[in-house]
Amino acid sequence: MSKIKSVYAVGINDADYVVQIKETIGYVDGKQKQKTVWVCPFYKTWNGMIGRGYSEKIKLKQPAYKDVTVCEEWHLFSTFRAWMIEQEWEDKHIDKDLILPGNKVYSPETCVFVSRSVNNFLIERGNDRGEYKIGVCWDKQCGKFQALCCNPFTKKQENLGRFVEEDQAHKAWLDKKLEHAYALAAIQGDERVSKAIIDKYENYGSNS
Repeated sequence: MSKIKSVYAVGINDADYVVQIKETIGYVDGKQKQKTVWVCPFYKTWNGMIGRGYSEKIKLKQPAYKDVTVCEEWHLFSTFRAWMIEQEWEDKHIDKDLILPGNKVYSPETCVFVSRSVNNFLIERGNDRGEYKIGVCWDKQCGKFQALCCNPFTKKQENLGRFVEEDQAHKAWLDKKLEHAYALAAIQGDERVSKAIIDKYENYGSNS
């Protein structure tokens, strides 16, 4: 068994195999310079999760993780790995608050794996959208509010029209977003993910 190592002073790497492989690519001032050529996907996910929960450096850089923690049972790598093996995880990212909005604790009850397309669909980037409601911008040329929505399948912005009122443009965005939500939910393998995607936009007014 590999030597048990602490991760961020909290996580316990009790793997009985090598979780990452490095190769020497040269020397700098007489010291080896290495690069990682392989990382166990279970360890990579676990290590990132523990970091978001307990690394002060990560929390300072990304304030959204300020109050995030990991349930005690997942402090042990082997326990988390056993859970992850049973999930549909390939080419997906672990998510802690999709099925329980506002959740701050990584746990088997609250976490699911989501694809990049789902993750991108749900991210709203509120700090980057400017002074108007989400999905809305001002068209100076025609003096109206323009509604735009990114299609999660084509990855292209769809022009939904121009409106006199900001609320009208925002509603056009929300209607299209919900339409895409249903289409995206229909191709998910996890019913919890499908339900969460639809719920987010069916109840958007009450949750935003």
